[in-house]
Amino acid sequence: MRDLRVPGTRHVAQIVSTHPWLPWLTGAAAMAASGNPRARRAALRGTGSLALASAAAAITARSMSGRPSSEQYLTKAPPCGHSAAAAAFVTAAVLESPWPGAALTPLAAAIAAARIGPRSPAAVIEGVAVGIGMAVATCRWWPLHVDQPADAARPNVPVPALPAGRGLIAVVNNGAGGDTPAEAELRTLLPQAEIRVCDSGVDLHLVLGQAAKDVLAQEGGALGVVGGDGTVNAAAVLAAESGLPLAVFPGGTLNHFATDLGLPTLKSTADAVEAGCGGAVDLGRVTGDGPGMYFLNTFSIGVYAELVRAREAREARLGKWPALCTGLLRVLADGAPNEVNIDGQRRRLWLLFAGNSRYEPAGFAPSYRRSLDDGLLDIRIVDGRHPFARTRLITAFLTGTLARSRVYQATTATRLRIDAVGPMGDYTRDGEVSPSAGTLILDKSPRALTVYLPAP
Repeated sequence: MRDLRVPGTRHVAQIVSTHPWLPWLTGAAAMAASGNPRARRAALRGTGSLALASAAAAITARSMSGRPSSEQYLTKAPPCGHSAAAAAFVTAAVLESPWPGAALTPLAAAIAAARIGPRSPAAVIEGVAVGIGMAVATCRWWPLHVDQPADAARPNVPVPALPAGRGLIAVVNNGAGGDTPAEAELRTLLPQAEIRVCDSGVDLHLVLGQAAKDVLAQEGGALGVVGGDGTVNAAAVLAAESGLPLAVFPGGTLNHFATDLGLPTLKSTADAVEAGCGGAVDLGRVTGDGPGMYFLNTFSIGVYAELVRAREAREARLGKWPALCTGLLRVLADGAPNEVNIDGQRRRLWLLFAGNSRYEPAGFAPSYRRSLDDGLLDIRIVDGRHPFARTRLITAFLTGTLARSRVYQATTATRLRIDAVGPMGDYTRDGEVSPSAGTLILDKSPRALTVYLPAP
């Protein structure tokens, strides 16, 4: 067979032929380790698209009956899996983060060119088309994230400007699960701030409570918190009740609230503290038998918590959408719907999700918010009363038609009453589990929390 490979690509061909996923997994690891949110999303989408494109090429190859002879191979071969994988990863990366994705384009082109010879030019081109198509198709199930601060992230509330952090008392939760040494970085960014470290085994609420009292005792100060969403929730309640501005420093495994505020790094929050930019955001509230409990991000009953855990356990390996898909299949296979009353109407549900302000995208995987002060609860329900509800839900999810499915319902509300919750067990609030009550009332506390926000 005549060698049709482009000169200079022999070494590339040898490496990729042996380890076709190696360059892309290496690139994904580098982007994920960069700390840039867009690069991390590019790594996740790229890895998921890579897996889908490779699977599609493999399925096509197996579906072709018989094995063509060497004379026929150049014209009847299935799409090239190597070029499909390369095109899928690079296209997905470009969709999320154009510059890192574009930097990988020459490598993808070299890999595709190197496959000409072992495969026909037509098979390589078809592989590229499959890869691009799979990457673009992921946008149907996992819409692209729009990188812009929340609409609420406007400096519309006076907060004290604290140069070098003077007047800020920040509590660092060392047990929050973050990967970076937050305390050392924060001391460098704001050398005059008072940093209090809460080590494992120490009562975080006591440390935060004392910090809030000390801030109130001085004039023109602010409370800061370094941790994940559960830690920030505890600090937010104290800040709202005390009338203190809160500086949210992302330092946990998940930092959804800080990210939606437009504060993805410690430095971004430190800059806002020094500049004195602030705004007011809503708090979600759930009231049961006792006093109301607040949530910054989400409330849920049913299988949503299990779905999130299943997705997160697989996300690093598969990418966000494939991890969500496999997690959904597992959770629905093992779970069972429960019956509750919602605003007086009897419902049989797989789950009920309530977000503090409207989440995007509109499908089954709420990811981010453009506004944090719209006064609304984002309500999403998976109904279990319809025949074959489980099968219909999975089919709608896989085909990207969830928004039109009768099984899935999405709406907004300012108040929601849930009765007969007992059989459903506990509920989750910003990732923390709380015991359920016979009746739960969900509502909002509009613009109850003042936070530091990025400058325009």
